[in-house]
Amino acid sequence: MAGYRFEALDAGGKLKRGVLEVDSVRQARALLRERGLWTLAVDALAPLAASAGPRRRLWRREKIGTAQLSLLMRQFATLAAANLTVEHALNALIEQADTETVREVLAGVRGEVLAGQSLARAMEKFPRAFPEMYRTLINAGERSGQLSHVMARLADYAEQRQALRSKVGLVLIYPLIVSTVAAAVIVVLLTHVVPQVVGVFQNSNQVLPWLTRAMIGISAFLKATGWYWLAALTMAAVVFHRALKHPASRFRFDAIALRLPIVGPLVRSANATRFASTLAILVQSGVPVLASLHAAAGVVSNLPMRRAVEQTERMLGEGGSLSRSLARTHMFPPLLVHLIASGEASGELGGMIERAAASQARELEHRVSVLTSLLEPVLILVMGGIVLLIVLATLLPIIELNQLVR
Repeated sequence: MAGYRFEALDAGGKLKRGVLEVDSVRQARALLRERGLWTLAVDALAPLAASAGPRRRLWRREKIGTAQLSLLMRQFATLAAANLTVEHALNALIEQADTETVREVLAGVRGEVLAGQSLARAMEKFPRAFPEMYRTLINAGERSGQLSHVMARLADYAEQRQALRSKVGLVLIYPLIVSTVAAAVIVVLLTHVVPQVVGVFQNSNQVLPWLTRAMIGISAFLKATGWYWLAALTMAAVVFHRALKHPASRFRFDAIALRLPIVGPLVRSANATRFASTLAILVQSGVPVLASLHAAAGVVSNLPMRRAVEQTERMLGEGGSLSRSLARTHMFPPLLVHLIASGEASGELGGMIERAAASQARELEHRVSVLTSLLEPVLILVMGGIVLLIVLATLLPIIELNQLVR
């Protein structure tokens, strides 16, 4: 049987979408008629099917989230450990899938497997759903007969990455909220509160303090040109986003980010953590070091560091050692390089890389916590100082007027 995606109308005219596991389009239409549905379209999900057309190509660009992919790997590991075949495991996963996207992707993989492809080769047809590292590990698991073990390690890896990403994101949320709210309060004070309060004194013969005059000028400037600044910032953000899509511009930006005083170490530590954790699971699963480096380069988001991994791969292919080749790039932390060198000397490369990954993860968490602990008081002091200046600019004319009355 193969997978087919359908669109149909029920008796009430409501649109229904889903996936069927049948032998042909005719059988799919017959099954829909038995369910009381009016068939609109039936498309083959298997990538080898000729009837898929443009809609299938669009569907193949769908991406599965990290959390959902981790759940799939965990469920597949459980089913494989119970000695189910790949076909039966995929059937069970299709039935348990919560979203239509996951069902369609799994049905496409199943169609490739039924056509005679291995599971890893079938997943290659859906690169956005299954990253290269996953496909490399699954290929190694199929060859070694340890597919369930490899799937379990992949699930652990995805869960650890998701937990680290969530932890870092939660730590950075508070400074972002504080700065956003404070900026909004300052804009409201300058554009609405200050003009109304200080405007009372502008028609009098009283000479306003310099701080008040400065605030009035800033307020008038923002009210006159605020929308233009907002449009300019929006356009700059769009241009910047498009520029980052070009490899040369993205490479220069990433290189500058690595040289920044506070951001640079954080970016380096985050990429080193992803690289080390990915390399550890690949090497420990029996994937050759060269293939592991090639797959691990895909998780390094900083382009100069990714180029360093690619250079390491070339030097390793020419006969160099992993630690020395990595050290020559001067891109990764020395601790990571030394632990890899120790693993090469002791014959426990996978275990030492795993220790290096754990060390880099702790260092990343420490850097993020230190950064946020510094950002919070700095943001409070800066925003509090700006609000204090606005309040003083509003109160100084009132204080001077009271002194004149006395």
